[in-house]
Amino acid sequence: MNFTLIFVACALGGYLLGSIPFGLVLTRLAGYGDIRKIGSGNIGATNVLRTGNKTLALLTVILDAFKAGIAAYIAIKLVPNELCFMFGWPATTSLIGGMIAGLSGVIGHMFPVWLKFKGGKGVSSAFGFLLITYWPLALIALAVWLVMAFTFRYSSLSALTAAVSLPFVAFFMLPQVYTFFYAIMAVLVILKHHANIRRLLKGEESKISFKKTAKK
Repeated sequence: MNFTLIFVACALGGYLLGSIPFGLVLTRLAGYGDIRKIGSGNIGATNVLRTGNKTLALLTVILDAFKAGIAAYIAIKLVPNELCFMFGWPATTSLIGGMIAGLSGVIGHMFPVWLKFKGGKGVSSAFGFLLITYWPLALIALAVWLVMAFTFRYSSLSALTAAVSLPFVAFFMLPQVYTFFYAIMAVLVILKHHANIRRLLKGEESKISFKKTAKK
C-alpha cells in the first residue's frame, strides 16, 4: 500500500476542509457584511465578536474548531492502522494521517485558497485539532488561554502563551511524533500573530471586550 499517496490525500482533504471561511460566511448571512472590513479584518471568532453578536462568535469558534478536528478524525478512522516509523519514531499510519490532516486543516484556515491565502490565525482550529488527537493537552492549552485572558484581557497574548507552552508540555507527555506536529502548529500560530506581537510591544493591542462595536 502506498502510504505516501494516502498522506498526500490527508493533507489535501484537511486543507480544503480547513479553508472554509466560516467567520466570513456567518457574518454575511447575519447581515454584518464583510467581516474583513470590521475591527482587525480577521475572519476568526475574536473579530466576529467585535460585531457584538456573541452567538455568532461562539458558532464561529465551534465551526472553526470542528473543521480541523473532523479532518483529523476522518483520517484516523480511514487510514489503515499499521506500524511505521517517522524520522525513526515509532507510530501508526492512522495517527500520522490524522496528524497530517489536522495540521493541514489549521493551515487551510490560516491560508485559505478562496480568500487569496489571507485567513484567520488558527487558534480555534488548533484547539479542535488538539481535542481530537489528544484531548488532555487541549484542556491544558484552554486553561492557559483562560488564565491569561482573564488576567490580562488580551486574546492574542493568551493565544501566544498557549502556543509557546504547547510543544514543551507535549514533549513531556507524549511520543515525539505528536511533539513534531504540535511544534509546527505552534510556530505557525505565533507567526500569524506577528502584527499582534508588534502592537503588544507598543502597548497598542486591543483588549477583549464584549461591547458592541458594529451594527447590522
